[in-house]
Amino acid sequence: MTGTTIEERHMNPLSPGHHVIEVDGIPQEYEVRGQGPAVCLALSGGPGIDDGYLRFPLLEEDITMVYPTQVGTTAESRLPSHPDGYTLDVYARFTHAVVEHLGLSRVHLLGHSAGGFFAQRYALTYPERLAGLVIYDSLAHNTEELVKEATARLAEFADRFPGDPRVAPVLAAWTDDTIADTDEARTEHLRALLPAYFADYWGREEEFARLAGLRVTHVTGGAFDHRGRLDTVMTPTLVVVGAYDFICGPRWARAMDDELPNSTVVTLKTSGHFGHIEQPEEFAAAVLGFVRSVKNGGRR
Repeated sequence: MTGTTIEERHMNPLSPGHHVIEVDGIPQEYEVRGQGPAVCLALSGGPGIDDGYLRFPLLEEDITMVYPTQVGTTAESRLPSHPDGYTLDVYARFTHAVVEHLGLSRVHLLGHSAGGFFAQRYALTYPERLAGLVIYDSLAHNTEELVKEATARLAEFADRFPGDPRVAPVLAAWTDDTIADTDEARTEHLRALLPAYFADYWGREEEFARLAGLRVTHVTGGAFDHRGRLDTVMTPTLVVVGAYDFICGPRWARAMDDELPNSTVVTLKTSGHFGHIEQPEEFAAAVLGFVRSVKNGGRR
């Protein structure tokens, strides 16, 4: 383990480096980068995707970013019921344990993709602990409507690359109904689909090479639908979406914005599902501007 020592971690939960706490007897790791006055927790997606892809160097210049490791994505953090039992309430509880450990009255919370599901549940459960909420390439439900919309958006993806033989394997991966019940199978499936998650993966493949190492842990999450409840979330909210995101696209961002009482939408016009990598400057400017506009979400 790198970073601060055990003693330093107990005294300085926001010191830069790697930290570990226990939640219900299970280790919850988190990493701190940056030392800005505002503090923002970033929740990664999947569920079950290791969090290494979700780093924001440009935000770290002005914000203290806290990156919790998603419970279940390491052998040490797996629930006794693994691969079952990873509900949104579980993710919210582990996130809250980190917030409590940081010793701050309120923080900012950023959730990407499935991390956005967790962030919404946190906002519904612990609203008093949030200064600001960033829902990034996410949506308010995981019903069959999601699948239908994503399938239609994948057809648009194929139309952007007419005659390209690399498209067919991506579409085949989406329609493959084989149950992936191992870490290896789920990881292989995600990597096969990866080009569809970008506006132009093949045109910028060298820039995105590090994402080829994404790893997925086999976890089983439950169905959820936050629609009809988001109107109770009074937390200032920024909804960020990539114009070419096939799975958590602009339709769902607009729907959340319509229901949330205190929200703003920013659309990244040349991004898919990974705007912080495809348009890092624009993404950072949107989030930093939002965080600066919201008070009481940082170090005392």
